[in-house]
Amino acid sequence: MARRIIEVTGPEAKDFLQGLVTNDIQKLSEGLVYAALLTPQGKYIADFFLVAADDAIWLDVEEGLALSLMQRLSMYKLRADVTLTETDVKVRRGTGEPPKGALDDPRHLALGWRLYGSEEGDDGSDWESIRVAHCIPETGIELTPDTFILEAGFERLNGVDFRKGCYVGQEIAARMKHKTELRKGLATVEIDGSAPVGTPITAGEKAAGTLYTQAGDQAIAYLRFDRAKGDMAAGDATLRMAE
Repeated sequence: MARRIIEVTGPEAKDFLQGLVTNDIQKLSEGLVYAALLTPQGKYIADFFLVAADDAIWLDVEEGLALSLMQRLSMYKLRADVTLTETDVKVRRGTGEPPKGALDDPRHLALGWRLYGSEEGDDGSDWESIRVAHCIPETGIELTPDTFILEAGFERLNGVDFRKGCYVGQEIAARMKHKTELRKGLATVEIDGSAPVGTPITAGEKAAGTLYTQAGDQAIAYLRFDRAKGDMAAGDATLRMAE
């Protein structure tokens, strides 16, 4: 997907972002930081990578979300000494030998590296198969305005920090982490046949979830775990939990 880089500058940039996003800004000293911005009700607005860039922080976000993310950040800015700017910085990514200056994708080792500069593109890796095999959600497909990030696997993907303190939507995320067992969420399933993204999944006569990205004989599905037992159906396809 096409990406856009938003630059955040100013003496209060780190504090500004620290109070908004799901991960700890202090981790920028270690490399890329994956995070999300949530509604006060704990639902997904956007996911992005945070990049340390000299005296600035870059937000690497899917192009279609860039404008709405800028608007939301501007709404929160108020009197903070922070400037938000869209840049011409481009993103390259790959899974082979990383070029000089590349940074590891923090979500999973299989996702390789990202490099920021004047060129964009990738090395032709089969990103869909990688995502499906490791149950990695994609902006605008598995990640939607109805998504709760823990159901989308953000803890496993190093996208949320439970020790950093308050951020928008933090109370809901913390409650889901500490007070309940997740009853719904994304999982990789084995699939025979195919069906479009968004196809309802049934188990017997009961609704069991929704089918998302498919790659070969595997797919990502959002499931009710108490019903995700044995064979399930999505349109003309048959699926079951991956072993």
